[in-house]
Amino acid sequence: MAAGHYDCTRPGNCCGVVVNDRGSAFVLQRSQSYGAQSAVADAHLVVDRVTKTYQAFTAVEDLSLTVPRGKLVALLGPSGCGKSTTLRMIAGLVPVSSGRIVVGDRDITGTPPHRRDIGLVFQSYALFPHLSVAQNIAFGLKTRGLGRAEIARKVEDAIRLVHLHGLAERYPKQLSGGQQQRVALARALAIEPSMLLLDEPLSNLDAKLRDQMRNEIRDIQQRLAITTVFVTHDQVEALAMCDLVAVMNQGRLEQVGTPLDVYERPTTAFVAGFVGRTNRFEATGRGDNTVTLGQASLRLPRPVSGQIDVMIRPHRIRLHPLMQAPAADGEANQARGTIRRIIFVGDVIQADVQMGDAVLAVETATSQAGYPFSEGAEVVASWRVDDTLAFEAKP
Repeated sequence: MAAGHYDCTRPGNCCGVVVNDRGSAFVLQRSQSYGAQSAVADAHLVVDRVTKTYQAFTAVEDLSLTVPRGKLVALLGPSGCGKSTTLRMIAGLVPVSSGRIVVGDRDITGTPPHRRDIGLVFQSYALFPHLSVAQNIAFGLKTRGLGRAEIARKVEDAIRLVHLHGLAERYPKQLSGGQQQRVALARALAIEPSMLLLDEPLSNLDAKLRDQMRNEIRDIQQRLAITTVFVTHDQVEALAMCDLVAVMNQGRLEQVGTPLDVYERPTTAFVAGFVGRTNRFEATGRGDNTVTLGQASLRLPRPVSGQIDVMIRPHRIRLHPLMQAPAADGEANQARGTIRRIIFVGDVIQADVQMGDAVLAVETATSQAGYPFSEGAEVVASWRVDDTLAFEAKP
């Protein structure tokens, strides 16, 4: 990681702090104000056709993204897709190979990090181990030359904001992972940046604490109405926390939309498969709106031809005993199969149903009444035609 944490400052007004991988820090000198560039209406952040190359390798390719003021946007994708590189280019820690980055009315593509008015929190938190909670939070404020009383007030406000009451004098090694994350967040927010960048800040926490912290981060972001870009590989975090989700794959944007749009109306097979669980099988479209699964002919929402990927989300499928299958109609697909495996995973039970050469995973919420099927049972699976997604197969 190129840097652990960056506390930026108001342009032309103060200096900031960069913390490197070794936990040491250096103070950036007081900067001068800079001229405004052309404004982009209704946007706080505009990433305009940005590319980042490392010799023969392209990490980010021709990426364009607009972030509205005060919104929380996720950069979501698998490891190596370019999301953290994108975040670091926005922060100024990685130079742009081509394209431009605009914040408000300023083109900041060539602006050094300390003049970008951005708060940045990395996965490692990068707290100063020899400083207390209060001293960590106050560090960026001190470099701005604020008076002791104002620093104390801002530190107290930041501690209250992130719920660290009574911990001001503790040191990082005396804190839990969640508490350390709160300190890193408080340090980034204490200097009141115009934008906040978060690079997988929840990945070091256990599952229960992640749930708690994602709610707290969202509450703080909404309370402050601060424009925030959140990098994650966890689709649950992206869907639960963010106003917009930008799905990345191999350095490019696949789709940008609301969590509902990205989940319910994916535009590519990659998005459908990465955002949420799904069944996927190959088929050949005949030019109409039908394909074959095992012995069943399935209807699709639209006519297709050629090689396609058909995808169905497991929780949209319902199982019925063979002799109690609902009457066929034009609104639902049906396919007959045999339950090969039943898996209990706490909140859901998953049944793997063999249908010819295909296996469909079917998820059902658990119930005290138990599960009505057993392995080897003959069943009929049904789901809405509109829940049958079809995408052109990519070579």
